[in-house]
Amino acid sequence: MMETTMPDAAETGSSPVLEIAGARATIRLNRPRHLNRLQAEDLGKILNLFDRIEADPAVRVLVLTGTGRAFSAGYDLNSVAERAVSANEQQSAGSAFEVVVNRLEDLSVPTICRLNGGVYGGSTDLALACDFRIGVDTAEMFMPAARLGLHYYPSGIKRYVTRLGVDNAKMLFLTAQKITAPEMLRIGYLTAMVPVEFLDEEVDKLAAILAGNAPKAMAGMKRAINEFARGEFDQAAANARHRDSMRGSEIKEGIKAFAEKRAPRF
Repeated sequence: MMETTMPDAAETGSSPVLEIAGARATIRLNRPRHLNRLQAEDLGKILNLFDRIEADPAVRVLVLTGTGRAFSAGYDLNSVAERAVSANEQQSAGSAFEVVVNRLEDLSVPTICRLNGGVYGGSTDLALACDFRIGVDTAEMFMPAARLGLHYYPSGIKRYVTRLGVDNAKMLFLTAQKITAPEMLRIGYLTAMVPVEFLDEEVDKLAAILAGNAPKAMAGMKRAINEFARGEFDQAAANARHRDSMRGSEIKEGIKAFAEKRAPRF
């Protein structure tokens, strides 16, 4: 079954599009004329899509991608500029975007960013919040905060440091220089780099692996890994999840499938 939020994902431009096909959900950023730049109204829509994905037990993996030649040009700078000249203290554009990125990182299902092209500004953090990033060999990225006079939001900086290391985070944030796909792969930003003609094959292969594994076990281990990375590990909760898994239906099916030399059916 396929569910979509609009008739044609390749229309001129729209808010992000959700498609569900079997165990796989795909969110596609869909403003190709503007390199899939995210608008203020897109942020609440994306949060709603995350809620729908987590509420559907059939969905086992999420793929995040873009329409056209870029993944995303980041967040609309006009919204940032309006906040910068406003005399009233209000929620910054950055903090609204931060909520979306942090929610993506904590999504219970495993996530793959299908980097169909360049990734710029805040969308570099959006992609980094995914569990895996598979990109084309012509991709490029840069984080322009230092050029714009913007101190990036702290959780985004922390994500860069914990996932890419201190030296790479400094290089990307403080120089604001563009890097190419081979360098993105070298520093660990990309999980895999492929020619464009093999992008879907590589994404499909990883999505199928993730969709076939035990969802509760994966969700719990993903949470523990993220907590370890942030220095916020909840030992008691992780211990409880471990104990529950030893008595749960997933381990029974997993052991049975192993003994019968077949793929498990979770």
